[in-house]
Amino acid sequence: MRPFVQTPVQADKPPMDYETLRDVIDLSLWAGQLLLQHGAESQQVEETVHQLGTGLGCNWLDIFVSPNALVVTAISNGEFRTKVRRVINIGVNLQVVVEVDALVQRVLVGKLDRFELRTELERVCRFEPGYGRWTVALMVGAACAAFSRLFGGDWVIFGITFLAATIAMLLRQELHKRHLNTFLTVVITAFTASAIASSSALLHLGGQPQLALTAAVLLLVPGVPLINSIQDLLKGYMITGIARGVTGGVIAACIALGLLLAISLLKVNVL
Repeated sequence: MRPFVQTPVQADKPPMDYETLRDVIDLSLWAGQLLLQHGAESQQVEETVHQLGTGLGCNWLDIFVSPNALVVTAISNGEFRTKVRRVINIGVNLQVVVEVDALVQRVLVGKLDRFELRTELERVCRFEPGYGRWTVALMVGAACAAFSRLFGGDWVIFGITFLAATIAMLLRQELHKRHLNTFLTVVITAFTASAIASSSALLHLGGQPQLALTAAVLLLVPGVPLINSIQDLLKGYMITGIARGVTGGVIAACIALGLLLAISLLKVNVL
């Protein structure tokens, strides 16, 4: 990620009329919303909105990044406009982040005007994942199973972990598709993965059944929110940093709750 250095206010740009300024701030907010919605850190969001607005003709943009909203004031030769946009359904899709960053670079070198940019942003919003549902679920299952081997589990534990994590990921995808609450989705998914992984202890399969329980829920670990939280705090974005840290902590608690429910209801002895 390039360091964000704000350039001085550029007063030599031709003034924009009110409607053009409205369109520019709308496009800048749209790009920032996509970034914040799909896992970008706060500095990258601010940098993108600022560069996009100035690249499209504004003299300056003042930007406030919050955990679930963006506030931007765009200025053009004394004319200004302020707009707020809410950010909902926050998740992780780094391909969208890459696509938006590429669009910004094309705007900066003059290869995209605001009309073409709107078309490109509409394309990014319709972006389809590069891998199918089953491919993602199987690869997630394989990754969790591989961790069980790294933790010292045998091949039986590997197989049980693979099955548990794959089914849990398919369930998570389905719940996300139905727009279920994020935290409730984590609890249900963790419970499902733990219940399936508990078969190792209940049926006395494998040497270390507790490893299957541990590895099967690793697909739910909130890595991106926690990493972004630390980056935001270090770079001075205290509100978003604290909010992302709290979100990561709540998700971790939901994982623990799902595990606890499965162990308690099935009366699994993991010691």
